[in-house]
Amino acid sequence: MRVDGRDVEPPEGAETLLDALRVLGVRSVKDGCAPQGQCGCCTVLVDGAPRVACVTPLRRVADREVTTLDGLSPDVLDLWERAFSATGASQCGFCTPGIIVRLEGLRVRSDALADRGAVDRALAAHLCRCTGWQTIVEAAALVAAGSVPPVDRDAGAASARATLELGAPQRVGPDVVLGRAGFASDTVPDGTPVGVVPDGTPVGVVPPDPEDHWVVAADAAAARAAAGTVQGRRTTLESRPPLDLPDGSWSGVLRTSWVDPAYLETDCSWCEPGGAPAPAAANGGAFGGKRTSPLPAAARRIADERGERVLLRWSREDCARRSAKRPPVAGGMLADGTGVLRVVRTPGVADAVAAAAPGLVVEQVDLAGPPTSVHLRAAGWAEAVLLSAAAGAASPLLRLDGDAVSVTQPGGGRATVTLDGPRVLVRVAPGDPLDAAVLRSYCIGAVHAALGWVCSESIAVSDDGQVHDLTVRSFGVLRSAQTPDVEVEVDGPTGPPLAVSDAVFVATAVAEWRRQGWPESLPTGVLPEVERSGA
Repeated sequence: MRVDGRDVEPPEGAETLLDALRVLGVRSVKDGCAPQGQCGCCTVLVDGAPRVACVTPLRRVADREVTTLDGLSPDVLDLWERAFSATGASQCGFCTPGIIVRLEGLRVRSDALADRGAVDRALAAHLCRCTGWQTIVEAAALVAAGSVPPVDRDAGAASARATLELGAPQRVGPDVVLGRAGFASDTVPDGTPVGVVPDGTPVGVVPPDPEDHWVVAADAAAARAAAGTVQGRRTTLESRPPLDLPDGSWSGVLRTSWVDPAYLETDCSWCEPGGAPAPAAANGGAFGGKRTSPLPAAARRIADERGERVLLRWSREDCARRSAKRPPVAGGMLADGTGVLRVVRTPGVADAVAAAAPGLVVEQVDLAGPPTSVHLRAAGWAEAVLLSAAAGAASPLLRLDGDAVSVTQPGGGRATVTLDGPRVLVRVAPGDPLDAAVLRSYCIGAVHAALGWVCSESIAVSDDGQVHDLTVRSFGVLRSAQTPDVEVEVDGPTGPPLAVSDAVFVATAVAEWRRQGWPESLPTGVLPEVERSGA
């Protein structure tokens, strides 16, 4: 086959195009869900048509032309990089190479980038947790119009705003847009043995995880084969909130389900014997989902035990089973702010709740299921603010003024959200914005995440604690076509920079939940209002 203009012989043992490309050293093609074929991170062009490489058998591309992001001309790469930078269409940078390749294929084959419907349909093959889609659509429109501006930004200030919003280091720049942000699976030296978790390994053994709970082989394909891993599927088991409401005649009630953080770069780390392990989150923090990832420590331990460098990685199914989830709650509150909030036992959750609703008694419940974390976006205090809003109770973090919902996040800035028909209007007070495009991108991404949390996101967990929804598409993340347009206004730069996107997340969730009439349980199953005004 030909890869990016050069003739290559497929590597021995590779069965899929993704496996072959990774062995050949093509790092722009990412593995976010292989072999599910649902996240779009490994998208390439085969004879000019987009294909998902992880489900493309290698035999199907014999004597054909394969084009990855790296094979696009420098002028085309520069065009897309500037467009994505101008609109803030890339945050962690893991999904963007595949998205750019698909959009470039759309531009070359049909010149349809100016058609919002066509772009939405193209993006339906992808998942992006970070940006909320709108900034990606705007970047496509700039390319379609031939009006991509030069990018003149302070990279340090842009990275500082991203780091502030995430609570974890994140770089911003052209290399990030092109997927070159130093992900562990990309930086590991060639020839490093790969370790995977066999199917059926109990969730509770990671951590701790002695070496006999990992299968280590020469490469990822061999490790998966030796471990007997099986592709996960979407279950027929119904997702439901697992906790019962406390008894009482409450003014407001709320029940939530298990929710997956849905980050795309699966947990991965490599380490030399006696060395420092590569971080599980190379650029960004998976919105708190990797704060407690066990893989760096496990990579160090197994490298030391084996006396050689090793790469450990979780599959998408492993992440679904083992990554930290948003803790489910069930609570009731009276109009005076008193009440009870039951929550799956999670370190730090009581303090998070108290910041928003000091009158709530927190009852932590031991429940079989995946691990939970208070580090996920606004976990604990977001639920307390929602419950206060539904009960008509005062909260130090919440103000309702007609249709406007204002939230101040602990230690951070303020956001006001108004639902104006199918539009979401956001006004933020972030102090010094540092970088307008990055700030706006994080605000739009927070709106998208909040609408998904209220309307559609949950995973099915059985009574014995087993996660049954193992595919990317089963998490319920809203697609581009399902996401309303968002307008962001920024108050004048007064004072030091403050994080504000969690406030946007919570204010949007309150506004959408109120629009739907405060139904008892989330997700509601009712999608947000969306209206497109033509191409």
